[in-house]
Amino acid sequence: MSRPHLRPIAALAALAAILALAGCAPRLGPDGDGPFAPGVDPGAAAVDGLTVGHRLMQAGENELALEAFTRAAAQEGLTPDVIAALGTANLGLGRLGQAETLLRRAIRTDEAVPEAWNNLGVVLMEKGDYAEASQMFRRAYALDNGQSDSIRDNLRLALAKIENPDYDEAEQQDYKLVRRGSSDYLIRQIP
Repeated sequence: MSRPHLRPIAALAALAAILALAGCAPRLGPDGDGPFAPGVDPGAAAVDGLTVGHRLMQAGENELALEAFTRAAAQEGLTPDVIAALGTANLGLGRLGQAETLLRRAIRTDEAVPEAWNNLGVVLMEKGDYAEASQMFRRAYALDNGQSDSIRDNLRLALAKIENPDYDEAEQQDYKLVRRGSSDYLIRQIP
């Protein structure tokens, strides 16, 4: 025999037991022992926009990195590092025209880093301008004192494409753009 009039009472008893057990659970808070992100500290210093952008680039979040670099430009001004970072983020998004414009602007100063020259070379390689790309890679390699293997590999690839003008589209698809480091790109052959 079923007692339908006891069902609501049993449901209330089960709910009370669940609430009582939830109250016994250890509280997880913002002190680092829980799974939640810490709360906002309005008095803390903000993390540099360039640092945030480079971390986002490493995570493959190029659109968010572009936003972080834009915030850095608003805070720090359009320094060569910020302009190069904006160009690199556009390169990661496949916006070659915008990337080229920004990277050319970044290398106009004496403060330009080898990565900016290298990334401009990568843009030019993607656009098929191998001769100018090799010049950019040479400059990047010289500024880097020959320390970067990725810049050297990019230079070798550009020189190989200059020597072989009959390079066809089927072979060209055997290469892809690979990000190394926070703002350094390498053109690699697909295995």
